[in-house]
Order: sequence, then structure tokens, then C-alpha cells
Amino acid sequence: MKATWNGVTIAESDDTVVVEGNHYFPESSLNRQYVTFSNHRTSCPWKGQAQYYSLFVNGEMNPDAVWYYAEPLEAAAEIKGRVAFWKGVKVE
Repeated sequence: MKATWNGVTIAESDDTVVVEGNHYFPESSLNRQYVTFSNHRTSCPWKGQAQYYSLFVNGEMNPDAVWYYAEPLEAAAEIKGRVAFWKGVKVE
């Protein structure tokens, strides 16, 4: 699987976990040169608290486009150490 945005590969891996239709990539597959800070947080009743990264590619910012669960609840333990994408990031 490959995650791309604004013409660049953000992450690529053949080891993704699909939860609720989203591919969770190993965090180690994330191309860090395009990742920047976000203080955005959301909460899921069965996964826990999600934290976010923003993307900065070719002079364009995509705020909060990457999310992860640093300490997922037990029901979502399989996504610990993984990241997922939205906001126009193509995963194919």
C-alpha cells in the first residue's frame, strides 16, 4: 500500500492493518521529511485518544492529515505504532 499527497509518497508498506476501512501503516514507513507538528486531538470510545500530524509538501500544508493512537485501548491494540491518513491523502 502507498499513501500519497501533493505528488509525493508519504508512506509505503506491504504491512498495513485495516480498521474501519482505514489502512494503518507502520509508523516507521512514514516519510518524516513531510511530517510536521499538530496539536489536534480527538477521542474514540473504543480506540482511545487520537493524536495528529500535519503534512507539508511542496510549500503546501495539509493540517491534521495523519492520525495515530499512541496508547490505544485494548480493543485497538493492533494499531499501536501505526498511522492512518485522510484529508485528500490517497491510499492505494
